[in-house]
Amino acid sequence: MLESIYVGMTGLLGYSRGLRVIANNTANLNTPGFKSSSLQFTDLFYTGGNLSGGNTGANQGQNQLGFGLNTAGTSISFKQGELRQTGNDLDMAVDGQGLFVLQNADGKVSYTRAGQFKFDTDGALVNRVGGEKVMALGEGDAFVPITLAGQMMNPGKTTTKLTFTGTVPASGTDALVVGGLQVIDASGQSHALTMKLYQATSTPEGMSVKVEILDGTVVIATNALVFSDGKPVAATARIPVTYSPAGQPPMALTLDFGTDVVLFSGGTQIKMASQDGVAPGTLSGAVFDETGTLRMTYTNGQTVKGARLALARFSSPDAVESLGGNQFDVLDKSAWRLGSAGEGAFGKIASGRVEISNVDLSQEFSDLVIMQRGYQASSQVISTANEMLQQLFSMKSK
Repeated sequence: MLESIYVGMTGLLGYSRGLRVIANNTANLNTPGFKSSSLQFTDLFYTGGNLSGGNTGANQGQNQLGFGLNTAGTSISFKQGELRQTGNDLDMAVDGQGLFVLQNADGKVSYTRAGQFKFDTDGALVNRVGGEKVMALGEGDAFVPITLAGQMMNPGKTTTKLTFTGTVPASGTDALVVGGLQVIDASGQSHALTMKLYQATSTPEGMSVKVEILDGTVVIATNALVFSDGKPVAATARIPVTYSPAGQPPMALTLDFGTDVVLFSGGTQIKMASQDGVAPGTLSGAVFDETGTLRMTYTNGQTVKGARLALARFSSPDAVESLGGNQFDVLDKSAWRLGSAGEGAFGKIASGRVEISNVDLSQEFSDLVIMQRGYQASSQVISTANEMLQQLFSMKSK
């Protein structure tokens, strides 16, 4: 009977641990990136039926008595949770097996499925909960932080080419003036040039149109645009111009008339279609694409690629340890691999979403009933054994 009380106590202890695991799962029902656990139950050792614990008789295998319940730790389920929309571009979820890589101020590396990030005051991408830096992969698979330092401004680009489209008049006494030809110099300043097209004249090569480029009233270049059968001759379709803005180095410009410009009687619709210069701009947005690559957008319309998120994955759940704070640690380094989103089983990045807990509440409630019944049964065993002992003591007293 004493052994029965001990067996009942192992049941109470085991089911109370099971209840604790269920309580932890249900409490984290809405915790981003949380992975549920289940308690592993095993039976304890066995002995023969005599009180001394030895095996006796020829049928010793059929005469074993168990010593109750044992727990063998918890098993983490890495089944993917639902990806929930948040509207925050720096909230990220991995649609696959990958985990984000974090590094704290002491250099300790941990891993998480809860991609709730932000850029701190220094421009570094950090975990919103604990402040750990989010890592990218550098040379030789070394971890490097993701930062906006030095990326807050886009220097722009100096203009090198102006493209024109439309019709050039084949006749007329007055020069055709095309103004507002915006060009960007090396300092990012914009300058408005003017172009004049004069009456076409006949030459052995075709109809020649005199072209002047002016900065205000100052002529900075003069050239001829020759047309054959109404289309620019290739040798003259691209006119080189050297422009020297005040206080800036000379700019080599090319005026391209070779694509959509024609000579037409009465035509006066030529205009600048585009120029390849870009003014400086400030950072207006930063988001990660499905490959985990940082894309920075600027007020000048430019988009620049930045660092790429590092992801890690494991081949066995036994290689993972829960640390709390939605983070995991490595138990067996040989079972872990590093990579990036879009590579094999690492998965893809979903921006503006977080992965919520994978806890199955209906399963937890079902397991809760089982734990309750097991605990009640173990408690009843102890009560019955106690009553039998009391009956035995009562018999002895008589």
